[in-house]
Amino acid sequence: MLYINGEWKRSNTGETLAVFNPATGEKLADVASCNREEVKEAIEAAHNAYQLWKNTIGLERAELLKIVANLIRENSEEIAKTITREMGKPINEARREIISGSNYIEWFAEEAKRIYGETIPAPSADKHLMLIDQPVGVIAAITPWNFPLSMITRKIAPALAAGCTVILKPAPSTPLTAIKVFEYIHKAGFPKGVANLVIGPAEEIGAEFTNNPLVRKLTFTGSTAVGKKLMRDSADTVKKISMELGGHAPFIVFEDADIEAAVNGAISTKFVNNGQTCICTNRVYVAEQIAEEFGKRLAEKAAQLKVGNGMDDDTQVGPLINEQALNKVKSHVEDAIVHDGQIICGGETLEPPGLNGCFYKPTVINHANEKMKIATEETFGPIVPLFTFNSEEEVIKRANNSNYGLAAYCYTSNLGRAMRMMKELQYGIIGINDPAPIATQSPFGGLKESGIGKEGGKQGIQEFLEKKFISIQI
Repeated sequence: MLYINGEWKRSNTGETLAVFNPATGEKLADVASCNREEVKEAIEAAHNAYQLWKNTIGLERAELLKIVANLIRENSEEIAKTITREMGKPINEARREIISGSNYIEWFAEEAKRIYGETIPAPSADKHLMLIDQPVGVIAAITPWNFPLSMITRKIAPALAAGCTVILKPAPSTPLTAIKVFEYIHKAGFPKGVANLVIGPAEEIGAEFTNNPLVRKLTFTGSTAVGKKLMRDSADTVKKISMELGGHAPFIVFEDADIEAAVNGAISTKFVNNGQTCICTNRVYVAEQIAEEFGKRLAEKAAQLKVGNGMDDDTQVGPLINEQALNKVKSHVEDAIVHDGQIICGGETLEPPGLNGCFYKPTVINHANEKMKIATEETFGPIVPLFTFNSEEEVIKRANNSNYGLAAYCYTSNLGRAMRMMKELQYGIIGINDPAPIATQSPFGGLKESGIGKEGGKQGIQEFLEKKFISIQI
């Protein structure tokens, strides 16, 4: 179903798209697939609702957002199962996503009360100068499939808190979670047109988002290639944009690191969501002195991970999202072998009993080098290539040799070295001895071709506000 101007509706054309369980191949649902005219309708609804919502006080916007957060928590198990069925991630990871997603809504509900202006010292006694923050306007949001709840809440919660109205387009492979979120938005009592949901073909919806002058900002999470196209297409209407794009995270382990902690950290950041996250480890650089021991321990732990249906509580690694993703993983492994890589764990597809999905064994590749595709391309799968290095200067140069700049990880017990790595690594998020450097109250975003703008933290709501300067002659 589509949600436009406060009402649920089917597509005018009657077209639908099918949603499948990537673990079993089971068809879960047929959902309405809209055309461009319905996208225009949603944009116009958001535009018509903007004046009312913009002038609704922050306290009232906050209360409505808190109702949504509470409804998500009250129905957490149902939503977690929806996430796992349509996306494949283990149910325990889906449950953690519910916590994260509802926390983002609550955080930005509180931020709605704290949109402050600023008084500026005047150049003369007969003037009063100030800045006021106002909402940007109508927001178009495009979210990916790998975090079908939290990616939505990180975008629409700050937009709504700021006083913007929203049209959301979720990934076509995971629309069922988005539908549930909008059920709660409807139940909370948001005014008609403030939040709208469109589902359907990416190119058609994206074209209307970028070309329609009523849309004043586009926020997108997805591949760098698609992000660049959306940026180009938004140029004619000079929209504000925020982009959370691809990543190629280095994971650096120095000789003075706690090896066990580093191995556990690599397992955690690589295999969460089956490696299908933008901040997961892509390249592991290990000091030559400890490379053999680190590789052995990592391979042993990776081989023990339980691969299977995400609905089983003991599953640690679920399926890849589709056959295209599986083929990319296989091609990266095959290319690594061609370039002298050594498989020390995994390296093949898997067919768990009773399942019909795209499964691949957690894989560790030794003797990785820069000739491999995996050294420069984002794999988005359960593959760990192990590179070695001999000096701090060398590993900094190699880690930074990427167009991406989202997340990086470093393990060391040397405080001075940790401080140097913080300053020298060209990444927007850095975990020092920490495989999970993400928090609701902290900003999330990358450098270079990994994106523009921040999500989360106090910075997140600023992305949906613009400053107006006022000078008063007194």
